[in-house]
Amino acid sequence: WVLSEECERDASEMQAMKILVVDDDAMAAEMVAAVLQELGHSVVLAEHAMQAVECLQAEPEIALIVSDMHMPLLSGIELFQELRAQGCQLPFILLTGDEPGTLFAQEPRLDACLAKDFSLPDALPTTLAQVLARAPSGPRTSQP
Repeated sequence: WVLSEECERDASEMQAMKILVVDDDAMAAEMVAAVLQELGHSVVLAEHAMQAVECLQAEPEIALIVSDMHMPLLSGIELFQELRAQGCQLPFILLTGDEPGTLFAQEPRLDACLAKDFSLPDALPTTLAQVLARAPSGPRTSQP
């Protein structure tokens, strides 16, 4: 993936962190992971919401979640809602093949909602920088 200069500049200002990527589509998960790794982040992959919860419990240094919307068992929005109900306040970026605005209207507490399409390699680094800039500093509960 080739990132635009603007995205590279945004990325260079970010500190490396561990990011949980949740997607039942292995190819899509690897693509998202590659974008994040190119930015200097380490990635933990989970195939579904229940595995995501296990990863969060096992790896408390996870600092942000990027999740697909459509997955078996729990959708990305349901995962987000469950984590918030359990006190997990980590920034959460939802990826979808649907219209992002509709999902944002359904769950306005999401930190970001991005279209899962050809623009993702450029849009994800910019959105990540924006989400982190808005995130309150201080301790967060990462364990659900």
